[in-house]
Amino acid sequence: MNVNMFKIIKDLFPICRSITGPGIKKSLKYIENIIPEFKRVKIKSGTKVFDWTVPKEWTINDAYIFDFKNKKKFADFKKLNLHVVNFSTPINKIVNKMELFKNLYTLPDQPKLVPYVTSYYKKNWGFCVSENDKKKINRGNKFKVYINSSFKNGYLDLSHAIFKGKKNKEIFFSTYLCHPSMANNELSGPALITKVAKYIKSIKNREYSYRLVILPETIGSISYIHKFRKNLKKNIICGFNLSCVGDEREYSHISSKYGNTLSDIALKSALIGKKKIKYYSFLERGSDERQYCSPGVNLPVSGFSRSKYGAYKEYHTNADNLKLVTQKGLEQSFDVIKSIIDGFEKCFIPKSKIVCEPNLGSRNLYHTISHKKKYKSQNLKLDLISYSDGKMNIFEISEKTKIPLDTIINEYLILKKFNILDKI
Repeated sequence: MNVNMFKIIKDLFPICRSITGPGIKKSLKYIENIIPEFKRVKIKSGTKVFDWTVPKEWTINDAYIFDFKNKKKFADFKKLNLHVVNFSTPINKIVNKMELFKNLYTLPDQPKLVPYVTSYYKKNWGFCVSENDKKKINRGNKFKVYINSSFKNGYLDLSHAIFKGKKNKEIFFSTYLCHPSMANNELSGPALITKVAKYIKSIKNREYSYRLVILPETIGSISYIHKFRKNLKKNIICGFNLSCVGDEREYSHISSKYGNTLSDIALKSALIGKKKIKYYSFLERGSDERQYCSPGVNLPVSGFSRSKYGAYKEYHTNADNLKLVTQKGLEQSFDVIKSIIDGFEKCFIPKSKIVCEPNLGSRNLYHTISHKKKYKSQNLKLDLISYSDGKMNIFEISEKTKIPLDTIINEYLILKKFNILDKI
């Protein structure tokens, strides 16, 4: 599995991305070079996608505030690309303090941090600074505001990879790549999905098909649904929106709309035995799971995060940096997704080949001396066998028995080796 997720984040971190334009194009190209199965999908600016319109491409080259009194630059885009309101219109003029402050965004309750602010669908310009820097700017009354940006008709870019299996039914993974330099919120999802793609590629004789998509949040998922809705509704049986998956603080499950889809059951089983699990209802959604579960679409998609977007203090600030994500956190997230893929591929619906309880002792799989001490590992095998009647899938069995998904898959493989279990 030669995919270094942290390196992907580090390499992509400096790029100023938005929902359209050169930043997202360059970032997608980077991942396509690692996984050539990711193919570009382009949707023209001005295209109507349901109730939305695909915006023009946005390019930004420079931006800053110059304080004439201090003879100093503030909100220098070249030092931190979060300093400019994403999708800002161009401006080059002298303004007074009142006009500047109307277009200046801070976080008073986090005075050292710079917020991330956007204005995608209404023409605006603006800057983002720390509250502490705003107080320094406050001494002047004459400022130059400069944003060297431009808009042009072009395309909204996204990329998807489809890995075919014996069955046309698909397992779906989606993540977004449209924010500027933020590590956990923005880049951990694309890094994870890259390693997931590499793992799926390595599976020989795949049972199921897999669809992976990297896109700009909201408008990208809406555009993707608009273009592929028929295929998505026909084939997807389980899906996950991957976001903020690089820290080590907790595991988060954002349920599908009704909380009872195969994706919900699979994710619950994959999280059994993990520490610090938080479950969020669909009412607490905020990323692209809200599009995939929207009226007229209703795909079986749940959200998976470590610390959920909006629920950690560094979210949408310059503190969401390379210190927040770790290789360990990323690998732990990969292990969760890998166990779900393994569940589908290795033993989705297990079935016992033996009528009545098998004699595990004759196969050295069970103790042959009987006394009242509880033999947990042997009972685990018997529990798995008992529910392997062809009526429950491996995720349901895991949830029913409270056995972690990766553990129960390993037990299945042992029992399969002894010709006790097989799959339908």
